[in-house]
Amino acid sequence: MIEVEIVGVRIEMPSNQPLVLLRERLGPRHIPIWIGAAEATAIALAEQGVVPPRPLTHDLLCGVVQALEHSIVRVNLTKVEEGVFFGELVMDNGTIVSSRASDAIAIAQRAKCSIWAAEALVDEAGVELGGDGHDHDTQAGQDASDDDAKEREVRQFREFLNDVEPEDFEK
Repeated sequence: MIEVEIVGVRIEMPSNQPLVLLRERLGPRHIPIWIGAAEATAIALAEQGVVPPRPLTHDLLCGVVQALEHSIVRVNLTKVEEGVFFGELVMDNGTIVSSRASDAIAIAQRAKCSIWAAEALVDEAGVELGGDGHDHDTQAGQDASDDDAKEREVRQFREFLNDVEPEDFEK
């Protein structure tokens, strides 16, 4: 398994299809996953630190797990078949619950747990956008460098989106 992190949620034009972009923590590959509007909203709200006045479905699920005195310790993205990504939630007691990848990502944000992707999934769906997406400057300049690196990454991602279709990831 390869640890991944969320880069962000974007709308692919001209189809207006939302997608979440993940990237390897220690590598150059990115994983674009086309998702539904509700999941895109849930991920984007959590990414921005917005807490809705009433719990969304993903908040509710995390609340139920916590009320049952358990926790979600990690999320696994296990495979991709015909462009469909599969995930699972891993509980503190070892219980594994099957999930759509988009829901698993939204829950991982709320549970503040790591996201891992199967090597075969990253090999199949991962793309390199140029550069490694990581900045190796000293800690003193890290914040500004991270902002610059993120802007470069988003720019590269937008350029990538101009030429990609969901069918490009089907085998």
